[in-house]
Amino acid sequence: MIDSKIIRVQIPNVLTEAYFEELPNYYKGKVRENYDLPDGKRILISTDRQSAFDKVLSAVPFKGQILTQTAKFWFEETKDICPNHVVEYPDPNVVVGRKLEMLPVEVVVRDYLTGSTDTSAWTAYSKGEREFCGNKLPDGLVKNDVLPETILTPSTKPDDGSHDISVAPEYLIENNLLSVEQWEELAEISLALFAKGKEVATKNGLILVDTKYEFGLDSDGKITLADEIHTPDSSRYWKADSYEELHSAGKEPESLDKEFLRLWIAERCDPYRDEIPEIPDDVLVEFSGKYIKLFETVTGKELELPELNISMKERIKKNLEKYFSNKIYTQLLI
Repeated sequence: MIDSKIIRVQIPNVLTEAYFEELPNYYKGKVRENYDLPDGKRILISTDRQSAFDKVLSAVPFKGQILTQTAKFWFEETKDICPNHVVEYPDPNVVVGRKLEMLPVEVVVRDYLTGSTDTSAWTAYSKGEREFCGNKLPDGLVKNDVLPETILTPSTKPDDGSHDISVAPEYLIENNLLSVEQWEELAEISLALFAKGKEVATKNGLILVDTKYEFGLDSDGKITLADEIHTPDSSRYWKADSYEELHSAGKEPESLDKEFLRLWIAERCDPYRDEIPEIPDDVLVEFSGKYIKLFETVTGKELELPELNISMKERIKKNLEKYFSNKIYTQLLI
């Protein structure tokens, strides 16, 4: 485990942007920066930017590397369940993937009634709703209870482009976002991926609480897993050995995921209406430590420290130069 002092020293050196003017077709997401190459591949660079409640709030030491390397582990673990977009990893923060025709849905899989965002199952349930995305939920549940069964709760973006909304599968089909056959295949794949995730998490003393998957179609129209899988940004993980005791006491479970920061913010403001306070360094260090712990617990590997004598952006540039020097993209060398 990386010492907290090293994490703290890294705070001024986090990767907040990864724009390279020499690369084509630049697109900036909340966390990743993307470039589409002429041959149908896409470069995805994970920065250390941290988003929550649809806002970029800060940057977390080593976060981009952890997301990329955690997803790398899970892509390998699940490639027999569903093909994924990965081609190569030129750098600890970088994936070269196949460009896909992305499907307009995130498939969210849940085993527990929890969450703090507008789209969470607990938010809806606490307001009295007993049907969520087509799933009927019993009365009498409290926050962080295990659900009677694993449920699928897809989300999509409305036409106005605002933040995601949770919907029933029928909505996706009736609005021609997916065909019946596509939804059935996505549901089957998502449940299989989640089952594999739970198996590995359980062996390592963790509970995989919920997660989201994104899919696209490859050039042959085959459903392909994209973006990330079972990372602490896209999933909730709780420590199994303390869950029952804390839950019985009405306390939040020990988490190794993004929910730690969401709860810290929600305790101090209404994140959808108020100005979000600046996140102190101590919180960023603790948060980074949770992400590192999650990576090392799941993979059984220690996180390798990056070169600290050069900036991460400079390191990424050098590794991309090396990657391109062996390829045909001589006109794109940076």
